[in-house]
Amino acid sequence: MQLTGIHHLTAVTARAAENVAFYTGTLGLRLVKKTVNQDDVSAYHLFYADGLASPGSDITFFDWPAPRERRGSNSITRTHLRVPGESAVAWWHARLREAGQEAGIVLAEPALRDGRLTLDFEDPEGQRLALVDDGGTGPEHPWDASPVPAAYQIRGLGPIRLSVPDPARTAAVLTDLLGMRRERSFETGDGPVAVYAMGPGGPAAEIQLLADAAAPAQQGAGAVHHVAFRIPDAEYEAWADRLKAARVPSSGPVDRYYFRSLYFREPNGILFEIATDGPGFTADEPLESLGARLALPPFLEPRRAEIEAGLKPLRPVVAG
Repeated sequence: MQLTGIHHLTAVTARAAENVAFYTGTLGLRLVKKTVNQDDVSAYHLFYADGLASPGSDITFFDWPAPRERRGSNSITRTHLRVPGESAVAWWHARLREAGQEAGIVLAEPALRDGRLTLDFEDPEGQRLALVDDGGTGPEHPWDASPVPAAYQIRGLGPIRLSVPDPARTAAVLTDLLGMRRERSFETGDGPVAVYAMGPGGPAAEIQLLADAAAPAQQGAGAVHHVAFRIPDAEYEAWADRLKAARVPSSGPVDRYYFRSLYFREPNGILFEIATDGPGFTADEPLESLGARLALPPFLEPRRAEIEAGLKPLRPVVAG
């Protein structure tokens, strides 16, 4: 029974329309599901992914009218997105530089980190991202309608960095409870970062852990809400039993319709989710028209008129 990689990462935006424009237009991702936060139907839940809406390619956003995040520890501080090769990193550097500061993008220079060429940047709300060369390993599913050429498109999520004041406690959860293995460490300007791998390993299945003595972060726009780990559908009940046997306070089984979930917090307070690969986003929409309309799970469908009335319209996307 093993985690097989990163399933998705969910962050916070206070500007849903601009968020759609940036992630589909500038970054060229596909909006594969336009739905609502099932626990707060006043907020959009927007899912961006590859052309097939593959598990492991989703970066998602809750739309909440929140001030900017106050940065600090006990938080997820960098989300990596995989691209196929060093030439792709160079292409993205030129693209994001051209978009420039006028669009609110903060851009670093490409740098070799943990043996991979990496390009750090921030979206217009301060979401800390990075494009990382994954060596072209693993499957790729380009989106035909993307403004980004297929050879350079984002292939999915890469390593996720956690910053905590007490890494030992988080590391124990990663290894003893979740079955990850510590593979190596590397140096950054902020200190050493330990790398933990799951399943097959590689950049689509890694957590980075950094010791950070700063005050705890306060979530807001530009923050990450949680990270989810992939499991096969057939192992869901076994993982629920494992959390219960370990006496880990958790949500218990939660059916999100597109996948089934288990939520819990690691000892430093970061929210983790374990999520099944299926049934997937084609459960209620055909693949060719994913994200075209507001999708609601069956239990919310009777409230469609009320929910739609409470949401802000998303203006048409302009590719960047």
